[in-house]
Amino acid sequence: MGEAPAFFVNHLENGYTNGFGVKSEPKNRDTSVQIGDRSFVIGGNHEGNPLFLGVQIHDKITNKWSSPSVLGTGPKPCKGYSAIVLKNGRILVIKKGSASDDSIWFLEVDTSFVREQKKLLGREVVAWSKGVRGNAEKPIVISGPSGVGKGTLISMLMKEFPSMFGFSVSHTTRAPRFMEKCGVHYHFTDKTVMEKEIKDGKFLEFASVHGNLYGTSIESVEVVTDSGKRCILDIDVQGARSVKASSLDAIFIFVCPPSMNELEDRLRARGTETEEQIQKRLRNADAEIKAGESSGIFEHILYNDNLEECYKNLKNLLGIDDHAPVNGVEAVEGINLPKEHTVTKMEEKILIQETGEGTKNNMIVLDLSSINGGAPGRTRGIVLDTVKSS
Repeated sequence: MGEAPAFFVNHLENGYTNGFGVKSEPKNRDTSVQIGDRSFVIGGNHEGNPLFLGVQIHDKITNKWSSPSVLGTGPKPCKGYSAIVLKNGRILVIKKGSASDDSIWFLEVDTSFVREQKKLLGREVVAWSKGVRGNAEKPIVISGPSGVGKGTLISMLMKEFPSMFGFSVSHTTRAPRFMEKCGVHYHFTDKTVMEKEIKDGKFLEFASVHGNLYGTSIESVEVVTDSGKRCILDIDVQGARSVKASSLDAIFIFVCPPSMNELEDRLRARGTETEEQIQKRLRNADAEIKAGESSGIFEHILYNDNLEECYKNLKNLLGIDDHAPVNGVEAVEGINLPKEHTVTKMEEKILIQETGEGTKNNMIVLDLSSINGGAPGRTRGIVLDTVKSS
């Protein structure tokens, strides 16, 4: 871009309040952001957890402090922060001296998601999302009754386009079985931990099976997307309903059998279930098909009367043709920020200037005009550029 123009902006310096309502507290490295009559103090540990950055709210009218429910997976504490109030109820938090994939965060304090959660929970709520460069294609939710062939369709996709699609790793509170590895087959976790994370809004869907919890975390889906792949969720109608009600923007596809008689023939052809199990699966399938066709959850319904034809229709829905087997989404790149810097704001751009000895006089410009998505998960669409500052 060459040399930067002469920007007319307000500087966000430690210990001073400016027109954006930003004040840093150098004594304890917390950052206080004033929005209306409330101050949001960002820093310290969340509920004593050293791995989670804390948030407190001070009401100037009542002169009272409160600790909100903090949803989503938040940033880890670090040595210092800059905070900038954005439009649409967001606060941009820039961590100093952090890794490239942990430097840009958004705290939502008055977005539609946060307002909805306040009504549901009946208390003060804020929510974190990680800032990410570029955009990503929507995850895919595929549901259908047992025996309909959805697993076969997914396997065909994964085999033909191995670099395009990926699965999220589910969480469970049951113990690992022989040869199962944590992070590969499941994320094995403690029940109290998972219950707390469900309460904190970190799961898209979950269910209790034989006394153990199983679920899909928001972070596990985002990790697949960050790698440049489209995440496929193979879940039942109840799980799809939970995902639909969440903040995840996904494509919902329901796979139907051509008839119940055909489905029964397929289940019997497996030769793996007793008559009692087959009848139970058929009853469940009938209920799922009725729910799938009438619930309004699924934008697309595929009828698997011919596997090859159904697979072709699935690819058409996803915008894939035989001549474009490469995913157009790149893996997420981190945002490398100088360890010591000052931050200024100009309309939709955030200007980060390196400070200290031996600086190269470069300025990093974050363009936030195209951001999308949000808490609890990722805020995508950040455009980054580096300019020579005059």
